[in-house]
Order: sequence, then C-alpha cells, then structure tokens
Amino acid sequence: MTDTPVSLSVFTQLLEPAGIAPAQDFAQSRELVFESLPDSQLRSRIRFVIDANVRFRPSQADEVKRLLRHWRAELSPTIDAGADDLMVSGFEDDEALKDLASEAPIIRLVNHMFARALDLNASDIHFEPGEEFLDVRCRVDGIMQRLDRLPARISMAVASRLKLMARLDIGEKRLPQDGRIDYRLGSRNLDMRVSTLPGVHGESIVLRILDRSDTAVSLQQLGMPQNILSTYQNLINQPHGMILITGPTGSGKTTTLYATLEKINNQRSKIITVEDPVEYQLEGVTQIQANAAIGLNFAAGLRSIVRQDPDVIMVGEIRDHETADIAIESALTGHLVFSTLHTNDAAAAITRLQDMGVESYLISSSLLCIQAQRLVRRICNHCAKPHSLTPDEAQVLQVSASDYPLARKGTGCERCGETGYRGRIGLYELLVMSDTIRHEIAVGADANVIRAQAIREGMKTLREDALEKLAAGMTTPEEVVRVTRAGAAI
Repeated sequence: MTDTPVSLSVFTQLLEPAGIAPAQDFAQSRELVFESLPDSQLRSRIRFVIDANVRFRPSQADEVKRLLRHWRAELSPTIDAGADDLMVSGFEDDEALKDLASEAPIIRLVNHMFARALDLNASDIHFEPGEEFLDVRCRVDGIMQRLDRLPARISMAVASRLKLMARLDIGEKRLPQDGRIDYRLGSRNLDMRVSTLPGVHGESIVLRILDRSDTAVSLQQLGMPQNILSTYQNLINQPHGMILITGPTGSGKTTTLYATLEKINNQRSKIITVEDPVEYQLEGVTQIQANAAIGLNFAAGLRSIVRQDPDVIMVGEIRDHETADIAIESALTGHLVFSTLHTNDAAAAITRLQDMGVESYLISSSLLCIQAQRLVRRICNHCAKPHSLTPDEAQVLQVSASDYPLARKGTGCERCGETGYRGRIGLYELLVMSDTIRHEIAVGADANVIRAQAIREGMKTLREDALEKLAAGMTTPEEVVRVTRAGAAI
C-alpha cells in the first residue's frame, strides 16, 4: 500500500462522501483533488484530521472518480490467508458469533464489498460459500460478475455480520430467512433486501440493492420507440380499464410502472398502490407495503384500496385468481388499474389470466393494453467503435449486414469496467386491445392467434425493437440474441 496517513475510515467517512480524492502521489504532493470545491468548514476539518499542509486542487470528474476507485482498492481490508484469528468453523454459540461479526476486520470487509458493488452500480450482491472459497459476486446490468474470492473459513463470520445488520436470527442456519438492511454510504441512502438460504457449505446470502436517493426515471428515458410511447401515453390517460406490464424478473417492469405513475400523478386524481416491496416513494401517492406474514397480501390490500375512493390503482403483481378478479372488477367499475405479470410476451398474459380462472369475457372487457418488455445492455459510448456485422452474426439474426451500417461495439474501458457496456435500455412490445382482438379473447382463442392478429394490426415485436436498437448503434448483436433468443417474440 502507498505510504499515506489517510486511513480507511477517514477516506470512507470524510473524503469519499464529499467527492474528494487524494492525488496518486499524495505522500509527496499532499494534494487532494475535487470536482466541486468543498466549503471552508469541511476544508478545515480535513486539514485538522489529515495534515495542516494538504492542498486542494480542482480536477475533472473522470480523474476524481478514477482516484476514488484507486484509493478504495488501496485502502481496502485484506484477509491474511495465514492468519488464524478469523477461523470460525468451531463457533456454535450465538454470543460468540455476534462478537465475531462485530470485529473490525469483518465490518471493514463487508462495508468494502458494499462500496465496490455500488461503485459498479450493481443491483444485487451474492455471497456464495463453497468448500474452499467464499465467492462474492454482483449483478451489473443484468450480468453476474465476481467481486472477490475470500477464504472459506470466514464464511460464517461474513454471514453473521450480514444477518446481524439485517436483524435476523444469526443462530438459525437451517431455514431460509428474509430481512432488510438500511445502509448509508456517503450521501446515498440504501435499502438492501436480504435473503438467506442454507446450503451444503454454509448460508448463501443475496442482497437486493434499492437506492432511495435515486428518483424514478421518466417515460421518455426508458427507450420506448416513439410510436409505442405515443400510444402508451394516450392509454394511461384513459379514465378506466386495466394496463398490464409483463416480462421476466429483472426486466424493468416496476421502473415502467413508477415512470407511468409519475406521468399521470396530479392533484386531480387519487392514486393508491400496493407493492412488495415499495422500492421508491412517490410524492402524492398513497403506497401500501404488502406483508403476507400478517395477512396483508396483494388481494387483501387491493380489497381495502377500492374502499378508499381511488381513481388509479397499482398492484405490484397479479399472482392468483383472487387478486386478478378484484383487479379486473376494479377496472370495470371506473378505476384505472396497473399491474404486472411474469410472461414471455404480451399475448401470453391473456393465457396466464385464463389459467388463473378469470373468465375470457371479463379479460376482453377490462384490458386496455398489454406491454411486454426486456432490458438489453447499452453500448458504452466512451469506447464504442463502428462494427460491421459478420456473416455469422447476420445469419443468426436473420438479417442483411448491409442494413446495419451504424452498428457499434464497445471495446472496453475503465468507465465500463472493460465490458464494453454501460447501462441498459428497454425493449418493448405493446399489444393494444382492438375490437377484433377482444372478440378473439372472448371466444377463447389461444395466445398464438391473438399474437398473429396483433402483428397484422401493426404490433412491433420485442425482436423487431431489438433490431432497431442494433441498427441505431445502441446495443450489440450478442445482446439481441441473448435477450430475445428464448421465449421472446421473434
């Protein structure tokens, strides 16, 4: 480690939250770099804590971020493979585990993993114990990548630390548990949903990261094609009916719903939601947190909502016949209802509702539209280069390479973690209820018939939207194949 008086605690608690980083040669230059000048009180505090002779130098945001990453890695805690002070396999007593989980090395290690995952904009952190190692991985833009590989002997200490933070029973290792961690890193307030699962070599723990300092994006930022966006905006302003958003887990359904509610939220309408979990708080919207443990599931919450005189209702997910029935009844009695389903495409949502026991005539009468969606990784604009589709890529995509002159690929850089991708963009398929489609549903037509009719009426499929984004240089052939190859519309 570079010789410097800056400790990990000073860095994480004082410098990093303020966007200040020590220069690369800090031991000699005594320079701290910043993008925005800290106020005089903070400068005085930093000089008092670190060194009276430190100087402040303005710099570009890219350099500050690079230096912050460098020092976070330099100052990060390490586990000495030869040390025995963290050998925990013999601990069975709860108090001993609590003491171990509260020791400084484990606290620093866990906090460091959080900081690294957040630096990558990860959505989940996975702690996966094996026979020899504890693998720490995170999901970035929908793809898993390894953060670190730690000695297996600290697995129990790390698990105990996470369970202690989530207020779980650290002595219970045989049953799955769910909890949450409220965590503050600098100016960011994080709500991490924790799930534990007993495994052969210890407890697998997954943390879902929700950043409460983030604000919901607008509909225009989601990546909907202009014709779909215009149609969708018209439908969400209808006085009543049901709008369904479908797709697998992690396809951005909740983000679309939040963006929709932000768009229609005004003083003239009363909006109530029942969610599990409430990911972001919307001003002017009454949001209910579902809690199955006390009997407040989606059906019970929805039943109570309709007695609160709402104009707009959002149900986090339709999971059973009872919830579907109440939601459809609400849509038929003057409410605008939004919800989600887990289906591969838009037409399959109708089959799913029928499988739940909902009558076909009720589905055809209540639905306004069904929107299926996916997320593809967006090419990193900082390292993107023109890319001519190869014959193999064109064959797999069943397109002509000459039709994609603006195709690009990312070569990998520091900003995108050498992946060539940075962020994600949505793919959308909007099935609008026409008289013909309503008739097909009412007479019991299957999903393939409904889908074919919707295409004849102009519905753009997920694959077609993906190819348009490929042609515009937003994503790559690999992403189009990865996201739309199985189950999605082709």
